[in-house]
Amino acid sequence: MTTTNRRTGLPPGQRRVQGFPRFGTHFHRPAPAVPDAPEIEIVGAGVERLVATAAEIAALPRREMTADFHCVAGWSATGLRWEGVAFETFYRSVVEPAASQLAGPVTHLAFGGLDGYRSFVLLEDALADDVLIADRLDGRPLDGDHGAPLRLVSPSQYGFVSTKHLCRIELHTSEPAGRYHPNPLMDFGLRVVKPHARARVWREERHRHLPAWAVRRVYRLLIPGIAAASARGSRRDG
Repeated sequence: MTTTNRRTGLPPGQRRVQGFPRFGTHFHRPAPAVPDAPEIEIVGAGVERLVATAAEIAALPRREMTADFHCVAGWSATGLRWEGVAFETFYRSVVEPAASQLAGPVTHLAFGGLDGYRSFVLLEDALADDVLIADRLDGRPLDGDHGAPLRLVSPSQYGFVSTKHLCRIELHTSEPAGRYHPNPLMDFGLRVVKPHARARVWREERHRHLPAWAVRRVYRLLIPGIAAASARGSRRDG
């Protein structure tokens, strides 16, 4: 199935950049090595550990989606063509049976990457029609800069939701606590500004404790530096 998730123009506070900048916890060092046998571990309190292999995921119905990617720092990469499996398909087929072991209904998910990063998402947002577990970008397998071997893609939310190098999904019956970032300084900063629980780009839900207008100018000053520093991670500069 092929879909397009694009509105006219850009969300408030965003500016278009050329290419698709490299970003993430490995910004200043190599991306995590791709495991010989990639898999996603599904865990939760009282849930028997479940593992879905990359081959099992690839065997589910496929979807192709053209969408824009919006970083919370204010830049947007447009017209990216993702391929993978709809997260709702994966959840209904693989995760939901395990979720029945929980003491209550699942309300939140935590997505973990091989680089140690975690994002927290409401279940209803994760099950949106445009959320993918992607393994290809612009007709090619994901590379390390953009989340190989598998990554979450949620175009309607800011990029911090779209965990790269996806290897773990945690099931929660309430909003989870804990670490966002493997770097202690970055994690402290994220705990202070607190990423928004919904992170919807068209509503400019960037942070919980800072109004959107207050960070726009600061973020715009950062965009040129981010684009320049991450140029080697762009798949679309040519």
